[in-house]
Amino acid sequence: MAALAATLQNSRLKAMIVPREHGAWGMLLVPLVSGAVVAARSGLNVGALALFVVAALSLFWLRTPVEAWLGTSAFKAHTESERSTVLGVAVAIGAVAAVAVTALFVTGYARGLLIIGVVAALALAAQAAIKKLGRRVRMPAQVIGALGLTSTAAGAYYVATGKLDRIALALWLANWLFAGDQVHFVQVRIHSSRAASLNEKLRQGYAFLGGQIVLLAVVIVLCLLDVFPKLIVIAFVPVLLRGTFWFLSGRQPLDVHQLGFSELAQALIFGALLCAAFL
Repeated sequence: MAALAATLQNSRLKAMIVPREHGAWGMLLVPLVSGAVVAARSGLNVGALALFVVAALSLFWLRTPVEAWLGTSAFKAHTESERSTVLGVAVAIGAVAAVAVTALFVTGYARGLLIIGVVAALALAAQAAIKKLGRRVRMPAQVIGALGLTSTAAGAYYVATGKLDRIALALWLANWLFAGDQVHFVQVRIHSSRAASLNEKLRQGYAFLGGQIVLLAVVIVLCLLDVFPKLIVIAFVPVLLRGTFWFLSGRQPLDVHQLGFSELAQALIFGALLCAAFL
């Protein structure tokens, strides 16, 4: 019983300290890597990029223990021991983030990072506010929050090259469009797990299907306007096919872990094709 109690306690502490949103990790890291890879064609400021990686990861990580300590997350710190541990972790992570951000600001990246940071912070704040309205707006809230997470694409490119230009913003926008499609697809799969026929899937996923069409149209228009390179259309093909084939396939029992891994694979494929389109 003592061993079981210790295991449960460790599990609770882990949930209050380590971010549980595996999809959010992907939305943070794939854009970050794509921004760094595209920047490499112009030469990298490796030191600044390393500081940005530390800052981005620590700031993302910081939210979990802070919310647990404040009692605003599903896992709340109840006992004095839990609150003390969670607060100590939050202070340590916050100190790492502060050092990394200060170093970037001192070395001349303050203006660009402030612009990116303000937009990202507003998106994440809007996500938190909208989520309080209930489950029905969870998907729009996640799409808005993805705008903040995918800002790492512009941030990584900016600190690596010193330029907050069209390419930086295009990388951010492309990653956000992809992330929004992923969020919508996962929500459709969760809420349509019992759908078997095409008609059933269309009734429950018509908004997603319309979103796929709009996504393709937006990407093509942005290519015609020279916001995106023409080859970027290829990067969106796998995810568009994934969404379309789901309607044409039979009933697919929901396996959350398998869905998570398949969406991670989609993110990696998109990231690789996105980088190739810009290089």
